[in-house]
Amino acid sequence: MLSQPVSRIHLDNVSQSFGKNDNQVHLFSDLTLSIEQGRSYAITGPSGSGKSSLLMLMSGLEVPSKGSCYYINDETTSPLQSLRNHIGFIFQQFHLLPELTALNNVALPLKLRGQKDAINRAKEWLKKVGLSHRLHHTPKQLSGGEQQRVAIARALVFEPNFIFADEPTGNLDTKNASDVADTLFDCCKENGAGLIVVTHSDELAARAQHNFSLKNAANQFISSTSEISPC
Repeated sequence: MLSQPVSRIHLDNVSQSFGKNDNQVHLFSDLTLSIEQGRSYAITGPSGSGKSSLLMLMSGLEVPSKGSCYYINDETTSPLQSLRNHIGFIFQQFHLLPELTALNNVALPLKLRGQKDAINRAKEWLKKVGLSHRLHHTPKQLSGGEQQRVAIARALVFEPNFIFADEPTGNLDTKNASDVADTLFDCCKENGAGLIVVTHSDELAARAQHNFSLKNAANQFISSTSEISPC
């Protein structure tokens, strides 16, 4: 039986820098790595080391100062920008639309794609994240943990190949952070999505199958990868 091709993202010898007050700030240099659909990754490091910038490069939402980024799907290699219709994003600040209910926040990505079953699929995903009883509540009526669960459902409702999460538990207490992490990893695993998480949390990073660590040493950043037992 032939195995299915694995979608993956490849960064080849990339560097990222930006100008600030007539100076050039170098975040990381000559970094090469690949991430595969269906596996989980954590990006760790001190503040200012370029974690979120690396996440944006991986997702194709930014371009590197140097180097190349590719999306490889069904044995076809494309510019990473072609990945944009196949990714979901989860943020520390949730970014839910305050005037919409949980149900309509989750249904919105499907409605924007013209899918007629948007509401039913949104209900299914809110059930998966344990919020069937909160369908018609607006964000201000939800706790922080509940809002992040809505954000997870919204990111996964259109079944993307990859989920990118920037400090997804950063605004939550320990109990809610653990529950949200369970939901995030379980839903991505069930959906076959690759999961890439930027985090300061050692506990969250330890759940990932791979870890990329960015370390600041006179503006030279080193990426290291370690394989641990799958979650």
